[in-house]
Amino acid sequence: MSPVAQHILTYAEDLRGGGVERAQLRLARGWLAAGRRVTLAIEDIAGPLAAELPEGLEIVSPFRLLALPAVVRRLSPDVIFCPGNFYTWSAAWTRLRLGKTCPPIVAKMSNAPTRADHGRLMHTAHQLWLARHGGFLDHLVAMTPATADEAALATRMVRRTSVIPNPPAVAIPGALPDLPPRFILGVGRLEPQKRWDRLIAALPLLADQTIPLVILGDGRERGAIEVQIRALGLGGRVLLLGHSSDPLPVMARAAVLALTSEYEGVPGVLREALSVGTPVISTDSSAAVAEIVDRPDRGTVVARDDAAALIAALDAWLAPTTQRPAPVPQPGANSAERYLALFDQLVRR
Repeated sequence: MSPVAQHILTYAEDLRGGGVERAQLRLARGWLAAGRRVTLAIEDIAGPLAAELPEGLEIVSPFRLLALPAVVRRLSPDVIFCPGNFYTWSAAWTRLRLGKTCPPIVAKMSNAPTRADHGRLMHTAHQLWLARHGGFLDHLVAMTPATADEAALATRMVRRTSVIPNPPAVAIPGALPDLPPRFILGVGRLEPQKRWDRLIAALPLLADQTIPLVILGDGRERGAIEVQIRALGLGGRVLLLGHSSDPLPVMARAAVLALTSEYEGVPGVLREALSVGTPVISTDSSAAVAEIVDRPDRGTVVARDDAAALIAALDAWLAPTTQRPAPVPQPGANSAERYLALFDQLVRR
């Protein structure tokens, strides 16, 4: 059957290096390879991920998220892809402005429906907002079965939710940064959500008082993190190496990868580390974590605020006799094609 979603429009704020936008670009590359037309409307085209823009991608920039209805009206795409939770308000605004002339909107659930950083009032407001999603979205995509169940209930889209993992990370040729011979690794934006302070606070309490911590990523919390490093006297043990276009080779060299987030959706860094045989430690920041770290020989899941458990897990995985896990292949090799089949089905309706 011939494709009917010939033109896909997706949108984003910037290319600073978040997992949502990185997965979005991987999907776009797959859709372009399948012969579809793909347009990215983006506020700021600059950023570390600009190097990963696929050839053939049409760019609309500068662009304001509030202007999405005007862009849709001008370009007449067959389908709109909303790449994550943060962007669903723009989808709602577009549906409101365009009404019946709006093409189908497919959104990906990039974060857990229940966020640990929300107080009671914010939690209630967020749940009410999620419950409205079925009114302006045509379909919802989650990345694992557990997150799909949560998302479908929260958005009232039980029969309009699919499970499609993100496309796997691929190696990008480039020079490795200078690395210590043995180190703990953190990968992610320097933002409050990631709670790097938990991991840094654990360093002085580890059995190995010499092992350094390497963090790949950048963001607004860099200054606060540097203050914490100085206060704990860890200037020589914490290396903030900034954004990495390809963290896989660094992951392969790490003794263990640690993710101490307050909340997550489906953290791709855990799958990426396991794919190169590096054990992982993660907080219980989403239902997907237990789906990824599904065996004790692959990693350890600890409660978010259990500092003692985090230290114990780090000590256990850093012990000289601890075996590294066998590599776990990443899912999602056919994810771009699965999205296209969904888009075509929705457009035909």
